[in-house]
Amino acid sequence: MKIHIDPELEHPWAVSPREAVAIQQRLRERVECRDRLAPIRRVAGVDVGFEQKNTVTRAAVAVLGFPELELLDYALAREPTRFPYVPGLLSFREIPTVLAALARLRLTPDLVLCDGQGIAHPRRLGIASHLGVLLDCPTIGVGKSRLVGEHAPVPDGRGEWVELCDRGEVIGAVLRSRAGVKPIYVSPGHRIGLRSAVAYAMACTGRYRLPETTRWAHRLASGKEAEIAAALRRAGVKRQWKG
Repeated sequence: MKIHIDPELEHPWAVSPREAVAIQQRLRERVECRDRLAPIRRVAGVDVGFEQKNTVTRAAVAVLGFPELELLDYALAREPTRFPYVPGLLSFREIPTVLAALARLRLTPDLVLCDGQGIAHPRRLGIASHLGVLLDCPTIGVGKSRLVGEHAPVPDGRGEWVELCDRGEVIGAVLRSRAGVKPIYVSPGHRIGLRSAVAYAMACTGRYRLPETTRWAHRLASGKEAEIAAALRRAGVKRQWKG
C-alpha cells in the first residue's frame, strides 16, 4: 500500500505530551464525520501490541474482502516504542508502527477499522481519526471500552445501539454487536458518518463480539502469525511481504 501524507498534515512523533495535545487540536479540524466513501470491497483491521516489556511496538493489519470477510492480505511491523503510555495520546505511541505495517500491504483497503476510538475522544482525535486524517482514508474506531461520554442503557438485541454523548455532542454509538455480551463503542474516524460507521461495524461482525477485522488483526498483534499465514495458504493467497 502506498502511503502518502499531505505535507500540511505531517508532524513529528517524538514530541512532549503537551506538544502532542497541540497537534491533536490542530488535526481535529480536518476530521470529516460524513460519508465520503468509494465502493467498499476490502476492509482492514488494525491492532497494536507490545513486546519486550513495552520497548517494541508490534502493529498488525489484516485485509478482508467485503462483504464476504475472507482474509486476503496481512502485514506486520515492529519498531522501537518511542512515546510513553499517556491516556488520550495513544496514537502517538502506535501510529508510526501502524504506518509501517500499512506500507507493507499488497492490497489497499477501502475502509479501515481501528481497535480504538475515532471521535469518541476528549479532543475528538482518537487513533482512527488521527490515522484517517493523515492518510485521507475512511476509518472507524471500534473500542472495547469507553474513553469518554455518557449513554443510556443499550437494548439487548443484536444490532441495537444508543448514542454516546459528551458535553451535548453525539460522538459515537454504544453497539450491542451480539446479544447477551458487553457492547462495543463505535465512532466515526474520518470520512464516514455515525450511522454508516455502525452499519459497517455490524456488517464486519460475525458470531463474536468484535468485528472480524479486529479479530484477525488481534491474532497477528498477539503473535499468531503462523495461524494467519496458514489461513492465507488455504485461501490460495501468496504473501509478498514478510512481517
